[in-house]
Amino acid sequence: MDSEKEKNSCQICGKTFSTAQIRDRHLRTHTGEKPYSCEICGKSFTTAQSKDTHMRAHTGEKPFSCQICEKSFTTSSSKSKHMRIHTGEKPYSCEICGKSFSRSHYKDSHMKTHTGEKPYSCQICSKSFTTAQNKDIHMRTHSGEKPYSCDICGNLFSQLGNKDINMRTHTGVKPYSCKICENTFSSSSHKERHMRTHTGEKPYSCLICEKSFTTSSEKNIHLRTHTGEKPYSCDICGKAFTRSSSRNKHAKTHEVPTSENNIPVVDNNIDISDNNIDNPEFEQVFIKEEDKTNISQVKTENAEMQVEEEDLVKKYWEEFTSDLP
Repeated sequence: MDSEKEKNSCQICGKTFSTAQIRDRHLRTHTGEKPYSCEICGKSFTTAQSKDTHMRAHTGEKPFSCQICEKSFTTSSSKSKHMRIHTGEKPYSCEICGKSFSRSHYKDSHMKTHTGEKPYSCQICSKSFTTAQNKDIHMRTHSGEKPYSCDICGNLFSQLGNKDINMRTHTGVKPYSCKICENTFSSSSHKERHMRTHTGEKPYSCLICEKSFTTSSEKNIHLRTHTGEKPYSCDICGKAFTRSSSRNKHAKTHEVPTSENNIPVVDNNIDISDNNIDNPEFEQVFIKEEDKTNISQVKTENAEMQVEEEDLVKKYWEEFTSDLP
């Protein structure tokens, strides 16, 4: 048997195989030979099986289905990887920190967080990334490209994963479960963030004061207390805020409450008497243009009344003074 394996060994790398057929297939990894071509797009492959799998991209055939959520896949290996979402299996572990992953390339990408390696750089802003895929996704922030669209609501997405998450808002599917409290989530990131409520983990630290946070967004908001940055501005008065939620809450102070007939309801604390109608606070409660027209009409009427009063006083004074000696 050993002599048979030696007979079927690769002359380039020395690796041995049980059959000559497997050896010949392996040799193509060295020679680059791809003898099997797609009749539709012309793409070439090293094995007939790889070509057959590729053909399903054209036919739409997905013969492998998940028994739990009925999602279908073009290959059995893709289905097996998907099943780990339901089982929670993570067979690939980081040798440094022990963190586990459901796929080997997830682990490989994670390892670069320890080494600091970011070999893929953006040609526009020079930002670096651990994987080519992350770089390609980032490039869409410059180009504005959103190649993935929802078949139901038509929303566009720059990442396929975001499109899948959006679909779950339509289907109600929540495939990620908390093992502690059994809450379910539409995305793995939401589940991981939730898990920190149980573990108390706060992996995001402020570089200035070292305060820790459960999410990166919370850390970024906190950083603005140091930098003074207020990126969210009110469209009406220009006041700036560190959080979008604070800006939205403030914006409601400009809203005008209306009655059932869409007539503005004036705040009783604002003096709207005739002699106070020029008060800017009064005009502010009338946001709509047609309401501003109403204000002008009121002001005009008041001005006309004032002229009439002045004419009466003048007439009375003239009559009074004419009787004086």
